[in-house]
Amino acid sequence: MTKILENRNFMKCPSFKEEMAKSDQQNGVAPPPVNIAPLGGERIALPSFDGVVTNDSYTNLLDVRRSVRQYDDAKPMTAAQLAYVLHTAMSIQEFRGVENYATLRPAPSGGARHPFELYVAVQNVEGVPAGLYHYLPMEDVGKKAATIERVGDIASHKQTVTDMLVGQKWAENASVTLFITCVAYRAEWRYRENAHRVILIDLGHVGQNIMLSAAALGLGSCCLAAYDQAECDKVLMVDGVDEYTVYGVTVGVVK
Repeated sequence: MTKILENRNFMKCPSFKEEMAKSDQQNGVAPPPVNIAPLGGERIALPSFDGVVTNDSYTNLLDVRRSVRQYDDAKPMTAAQLAYVLHTAMSIQEFRGVENYATLRPAPSGGARHPFELYVAVQNVEGVPAGLYHYLPMEDVGKKAATIERVGDIASHKQTVTDMLVGQKWAENASVTLFITCVAYRAEWRYRENAHRVILIDLGHVGQNIMLSAAALGLGSCCLAAYDQAECDKVLMVDGVDEYTVYGVTVGVVK
């Protein structure tokens, strides 16, 4: 029960009447980059996603959005559909603030910090070889476009994804599995120890965007909070401290 109460208190908003230690932002420390630098892999500019939306009724999207766990692994997503999902999840629309320290994106984020990176395990997408990719929003600022870079091979895609998602075999049939990592200092720079509760709230915003976008394309999706932390961090090649996995989302053709 002690741990449960600790977790409940973590969810509560701190008292802003209390005097708190100054953040790095308040102390004049230079802001961290709004995204990690490209990792040096082969870049793929995905095709235009104009015309890919098949359901543009907001009310209908709210009605049909459901967690989907049955995918047709014989039918691929298109590269344009993948571009749309990535763009509507984390694209950079514009910069704000001195030194462009803040970004505006499709999902809201506390202080416009957006402390996330997006990786894609591609299994079955037309025109995109299977493998592991990193989304590069800085390449397409203010554009309706999406660019990814290849960061690794997945020798046994289905088994790797199953291992990353603690044995959830149904996920291995999805066209792609998105893995979201957190670069916590982006938010800590502004909010110190109060950053992490806000980060979790922001994470839900991104997950909902991805699911609504999948529904708009006539695809299925499912958000996953059950994953093997060490395995995900290893496959994504992140250090597990300054950048670490926090979410997974499958997207694919509904069976």
